[in-house]
Amino acid sequence: MYSHRENNTKFIVGCLCAIGCAILYGLSFVFTKNVIGSVTTLSLLGWRFFVAFAVFNLCVILGIIKINIKKKLKPVLILSLFFPVLYFIGETIGVYYTTASESGVFIASIPVATLVASSLLLHNYPTRLQLVGISVTFFGVLITVLSVGMKSHFSGIGYTFLLIAVLSYSLYCVFVEKASEFSGAEITYVMLACGAAVYAFLAIAESYITDSFNELLTLPLTNSSFLSAILYQGIGCSICAFFMSNVAISTIGINRTSSFIGLDTIVSISSGVLVLNEIFTPYQVIGSAVIILGVYIANMKRKRYRSA
Repeated sequence: MYSHRENNTKFIVGCLCAIGCAILYGLSFVFTKNVIGSVTTLSLLGWRFFVAFAVFNLCVILGIIKINIKKKLKPVLILSLFFPVLYFIGETIGVYYTTASESGVFIASIPVATLVASSLLLHNYPTRLQLVGISVTFFGVLITVLSVGMKSHFSGIGYTFLLIAVLSYSLYCVFVEKASEFSGAEITYVMLACGAAVYAFLAIAESYITDSFNELLTLPLTNSSFLSAILYQGIGCSICAFFMSNVAISTIGINRTSSFIGLDTIVSISSGVLVLNEIFTPYQVIGSAVIILGVYIANMKRKRYRSA
C-alpha cells in the first residue's frame, strides 16, 4: 500500500512526465518541417532510431542508465511491435494517402481509443471526470485541427493505415501497463532496439531500390537540417519522450496519460507561430483553451487518490 504522500509524489511525477512527453513530441514539428520533401520518411525514421539506439547503448556502457533485460521479453516485444513499429508504419502511409486535416482527426482520437482499450482489455474503467476530460480534450483537438479547413480525399487505404496507427498506440499503452516487471528504461531500450532494426532495414532496402545508398549514409553530413532533425527526434523524442511516456503510464495509468496527448497539438501550433512565423487563428486559440480545460478536468484529484 502506498501512503498518501507517496501517492501524491507518483501523481506529480506521472503528470510531469506526460507533460514533458507532449512538449517533446510537439516541438518535433519544428525540426522535421524543414526536411519534409527533401528526404524520404524511411531515411528519417531509420537514422532517428539508429541514433537513439546508439546513444542509449552509450549511456548504458557508461553506467548512466542501468538496465537488466535478462527476463521474459515477450510483453515488451509485443508493445514494441505496436509502438514504434506498427504505429509509425500506419501513420506514415496514412498521412501520405490522406489530407492533413483527415490524419489530424484520426490521431486526435488516440485518447478515446486508448480509453476503450484500457476498459476492454484491462477492465480499467475511467472515472467520470476522466471520461469528461478526455471527451473535452478530443473536442478541443478537433476544433484546432478543423480550423484550417476540412478537406477529404476519402482514401480507404489511408483511413485503414491511420486506424492501424491509432489502434497500435492504444494497445502499446495497454501492454506497458502489463509489463510491470520492467523499468521505464528497460522498456524504452527494447522499443528502440526494435525500431532501429525495422526502420534501418527498411531505409537501407529503400536506398538499394532507388540506388541512393551512398546518399543515405552521408545524409547527416551533407544536410544540416536533417542532422538536427534526427538528433532531436532520436534523443529528444525516441529516448526522452519514450521513457517519460512509459513512466507516466506506469505511475498515473493509461487514462490519465492519454488525456495529455492533446497538448502535443498546442505545442506544435505554438512552436509554428513562434519559430516558423505561422498564423495562430482565433479558432486555434479556442481549441487550445478547450484542450487545456479537458486535461485539467481529466486530472482533477479527488479527496482520496485513485490510480487510473
